[in-house]
Amino acid sequence: MIFVIIFSTVSTSFARTDKTDRNIVLEYTVSSPEPENHLFHVELVCMIPEPDTLDFKLPCWMPGYYQMMDYSESIRNFSANTLNGNNIPFQKSDKNTWRIVKQGNTPIVITYDVYSDKRFVAHNFLDTTHGYIVPAATFMYPDGHTDIPVNVKLIPYESWNDIATGLDRIAGKKDEFFAPDFDILYDCPILFGNLEELPSFEINGVTHRFVAYNPGDFDREKFISGLEKTIKAGIDIIGDIPYKEYTFIGIGPGYGGIEHLNNTTVSFNGSGLDKPGALVRTLNFLAHEYFHHYNVKRIRPFELGPFDYGRENRTNLLWVSEGLTVYYEYLMVKRAGLMSDEELFKSIEGNINTIENDPGRQYQSLIQSSYYTWDEGPFGNSKGATDQSISYYDKGPILGLILDFSIRNATQNKQSLDDVMRFLYRHYYKKMKRGFTDAEFQQACEKIAGISLSREFEYANTAKEIDYSTYLSFAGLRVTEVTDNKTGKRKFSITKQDNMTPAQEAIFKSWCGN
Repeated sequence: MIFVIIFSTVSTSFARTDKTDRNIVLEYTVSSPEPENHLFHVELVCMIPEPDTLDFKLPCWMPGYYQMMDYSESIRNFSANTLNGNNIPFQKSDKNTWRIVKQGNTPIVITYDVYSDKRFVAHNFLDTTHGYIVPAATFMYPDGHTDIPVNVKLIPYESWNDIATGLDRIAGKKDEFFAPDFDILYDCPILFGNLEELPSFEINGVTHRFVAYNPGDFDREKFISGLEKTIKAGIDIIGDIPYKEYTFIGIGPGYGGIEHLNNTTVSFNGSGLDKPGALVRTLNFLAHEYFHHYNVKRIRPFELGPFDYGRENRTNLLWVSEGLTVYYEYLMVKRAGLMSDEELFKSIEGNINTIENDPGRQYQSLIQSSYYTWDEGPFGNSKGATDQSISYYDKGPILGLILDFSIRNATQNKQSLDDVMRFLYRHYYKKMKRGFTDAEFQQACEKIAGISLSREFEYANTAKEIDYSTYLSFAGLRVTEVTDNKTGKRKFSITKQDNMTPAQEAIFKSWCGN
């Protein structure tokens, strides 16, 4: 029996003009006749009634993973033909472009194989047990036509029963799917194999699923119960569910997780969830990827959409998209009642201790870390004699805490960073249907706080040393620092003050959900 996890296509916040030509046809078929050789076979039937020369491109990157990828190196056996099988000339005009010389306004058939052997959420994988498709690494797009509809037919390997994807199914068609444009197509990975679906749960009438390849041996009821509470805590922050279904897709062994509008693909093996701290760490990971469907997929920097798949899409604000998502992963699990105060403190301590022992903190700002991630990687570049870069994954959540506590303190705990996130969601995503600029993000924070936050934003714009004591004291917390005499490393610890004021107590309790 084949089951398909289907989600209704979710509209993005990208403003578009309707340039769709109904005479254009793009129909992809993906099969896996040689899974033992790690080869997906792709066939594209294309009808585009325009100039004789067409460029077909493979993206240089995928949204959610801000690195230039060598996807084109995985393409094998490219060919172009007429429907009658006559060869059509083509040339490789650059690393990611195949230029085809058409023969009139007749359909063309493009075929190629995709070598798929990496166990990572940003790469394809295929063997005889299962297959995972990253659409940006698989589906070439005709240059200038990323805003047109696409059909995809999937032919699983003969022994596989299941397919999980975020694409809409075409009514009455077996394993055939539809995307209104390439942004949606590239946002919907595909997992093939004999998959397991864990018990689903509903929040406000909306179904949430967890589907995985070889998820391992663990207490499924306890895991799903924790996941449901965590997701509900995330939904409560924004107050809206913008999708009709959501699915966590566990791709099996490997690395990483990448967010999408109505799903996330994550490397997952639950066999060690009974070990101390393992469940909390896993829920933090899943909370992070889930909260991204708000923060970066919908609440997004202006530069991140519409996407240019042929070059870097640089922004100064990945510290907001990624760093604040790290901050909220902690709060989601804590407010769900699955993390103690001490575990929350240790999570934040981890970020503080990492950044304070990183020499790069003296050289690079958060906005520079965001902008140069395409060159240095998301965790900074420590190669060479001098480390002059940092990770927005570490300093970003610290600034999230600073902004949150500053807003709470300035408003007598009547407003918080939660209100900023809700404002960004409602104003820019839902009303304006676009992303926000650097200035607009600061303006939103200051609007909610009712005061200038220029001093706090210096921590984003400069390499200024952080005054932890002042900001933590707003919530009745104190920070202590010791230095290891042998290694010279600094260690920071967070504890509650012995005698909180009523104002501090109120901020602390509402912050962590106590």
